[in-house]
Amino acid sequence: MEQRGCDARRARRQWVGCVVAVLLWSVASAQLRYSISEEVNEGTVVGNIAKDLGLDKITLKDRKYRIVSSSTEPLFHVDQNDGVLYVKQKIDREEVCERISICLINLKTILEDPLEVHYVAVEVLDINDHSPSFPEKEKMLEIFESVLPGARIPLQAARDPDVGHFSVQQYKLSPNDHFRLEVKDKGEDGKIPILIVKKSLDREIAESHSLVLTAVDGGKPPKSGDMSILVNVLDVNDNAPVFSQDIYSVMLDENAPVGTTVLQVNATDLDDGPNGDVVYSFSNSVSHRLLSLFDINPSTGELIVKDSIDYEKKNKYEIEIQASDKGLAPLATQKSIIIKIVDVNDNAPEIEVTSFSSSIPEDSRPGTTVALISVNDLDSGLNGKVICSINDEVPFTLSPSSQDRMFLLVTKSPLDREKKSHYIITVHAKDTGQPPLSSEKTISVVVRDVNDNRPEFSLSPYTFYVTE
Repeated sequence: MEQRGCDARRARRQWVGCVVAVLLWSVASAQLRYSISEEVNEGTVVGNIAKDLGLDKITLKDRKYRIVSSSTEPLFHVDQNDGVLYVKQKIDREEVCERISICLINLKTILEDPLEVHYVAVEVLDINDHSPSFPEKEKMLEIFESVLPGARIPLQAARDPDVGHFSVQQYKLSPNDHFRLEVKDKGEDGKIPILIVKKSLDREIAESHSLVLTAVDGGKPPKSGDMSILVNVLDVNDNAPVFSQDIYSVMLDENAPVGTTVLQVNATDLDDGPNGDVVYSFSNSVSHRLLSLFDINPSTGELIVKDSIDYEKKNKYEIEIQASDKGLAPLATQKSIIIKIVDVNDNAPEIEVTSFSSSIPEDSRPGTTVALISVNDLDSGLNGKVICSINDEVPFTLSPSSQDRMFLLVTKSPLDREKKSHYIITVHAKDTGQPPLSSEKTISVVVRDVNDNRPEFSLSPYTFYVTE
């Protein structure tokens, strides 16, 4: 009798514990930001997440504290014993964040039972580990002696994989009497050196001029790279091509088919013969990234789509083209083309179930969190606005989270395993583009049994006949 009483009290305590656990089930989120230099050794401490968030270190391992990452080779890992974030492998900033001024790696960490989500951003700081270099070590230019002071010759820019202050900051030209240097800032495409004639050339006095162009970055001490320039002075082609328009600007839909003509430019040259025949090309200032996306017909001046154009990567391009004649020492004129990319609805919403309970007790109260769902659409504007819903015939609902585009899947009514023990929940996400794109994800939830039914006799009363 005493043993049965102890068992009953123990069962009540376990039941109360389950109820309390359900009531305390919640999703929490926080944001931390650390910074480290690139190329630091494996095992370098990034920060103590548990300490900075005030988490209980003792429970980290039991609650399976971890980083949720879609990367096959994660760059960081967190120690479940103390909550310290470590570098898992050497990080090359130029490889992870090519040409991006601020390199942020966003991590999502979770704890289970109860579910907590914490966001950690790690900024990878650049170090000056590259020297500027030119695509060519030697460059030969041919310039007519009749060229007037002030003539401009764009040169190929030096490349430096580093960013910010550690990228190319200035150019220097070796001392000479006939040329000076001007630098044009092209924003994302860097600084472009332009050779300018400052004094008339005379082939009878000097047939050529040797120059050295030096690119210098902003490191301390600075790193540099050189390119030798040989200027050959030739005789007279005295008219450069002239474009028919002062400004070229055009709109282009993203995902335009390869081979689409963006626009056609036209330039004329007043000279006769080869000196007046015009060919079109890209200026030396055009980056390799643009050369992979666009092509130009040298005869007709048609600018053509060469590869897939993605609005989500870049919504505007400025391309500098040039028209050159066919003289022995060609004269060229540069002109910029502005291409504005028009967004189309080409990305369906992406649904991610970060963490969910595949089974919940049948006595869970309405509002119990079952899963954390994030929805993302790479498009912009109405094309990127997402409406999220689930099927109506289930006792669950979606509740917006404090984080943008995140939802909590919670119970909306009491559950009864004896009536239904398994639910298939379909999460549907649709954007508001025209036409709209949508996606679905299915979640399976099992209802666990609790002791909520008394035993019942099959007959009442029972009648027996016994021989005396």
